[in-house]
Amino acid sequence: MSGHSKWANIKHRKGAMDAKRGKIFTRLIKEIMVAARMGGGDQAANPRLRTAIAGAKAVNMPKDNIERAIKKGTGELEGVVYEEITYEGYGPGGVAVLVECMTDNRVRTVADVRYIFNKGNGNMGESGCVNWMFDRKGSILIDRSAADEEQLMELAIEAGAEDVVEEEETFQVLTAPDDFDAVREALEGAGIVFIEANIAMVPQNVVDVTEEKPAGQLLRLLEMLEDNDDVQHVHANFDIPDAVMEALS
Repeated sequence: MSGHSKWANIKHRKGAMDAKRGKIFTRLIKEIMVAARMGGGDQAANPRLRTAIAGAKAVNMPKDNIERAIKKGTGELEGVVYEEITYEGYGPGGVAVLVECMTDNRVRTVADVRYIFNKGNGNMGESGCVNWMFDRKGSILIDRSAADEEQLMELAIEAGAEDVVEEEETFQVLTAPDDFDAVREALEGAGIVFIEANIAMVPQNVVDVTEEKPAGQLLRLLEMLEDNDDVQHVHANFDIPDAVMEALS
């Protein structure tokens, strides 16, 4: 399970989530727009929209931004129409990489993603080449300082969570997609603040990247993908030992 949480933890540790808050807002607005376009603007009847709004609230997006994104998605306000597409490939060390995008220009996006894979010492593959290695799960990432471990475990499991994964600096609560809303709401009700809360692709198994060179190349590839404006989420099935991470930093 550690592949998804490992990348999220690395970004959290480096402060990337705060440094790129504007880009995070843009991605969340796209997700809200697409969710509203596909399922309507009523949160109660649209689970995907509820999840997108929860993610926006987790990073303190203003209410006005959220409401405008919903209206753009439903057509009440003029907005760009985005297409969802996922690209797959392998990074340094044989790590499987999934890249979820939202784009208004598929030709541009596929060219950009292929270029980044090549530049990052990876290989873009055919559709389906690595998707089977991941399961779709609800994922809630929480700073260890924001929750008592015993209380979090009890609340999460009672609400229907599958697991609570302990990392050095965070807890990751994992749920079945259908149970995500109930678990998130239970934790919110207890006053627990999230780093992020979304539906993620969680690896079934991880690849240990134990050498400094491929580990550094892999992190650089993931960062370049994250920096692309059309990329929404990057998922990878890797684990890097703390000693290697310390050497890289």
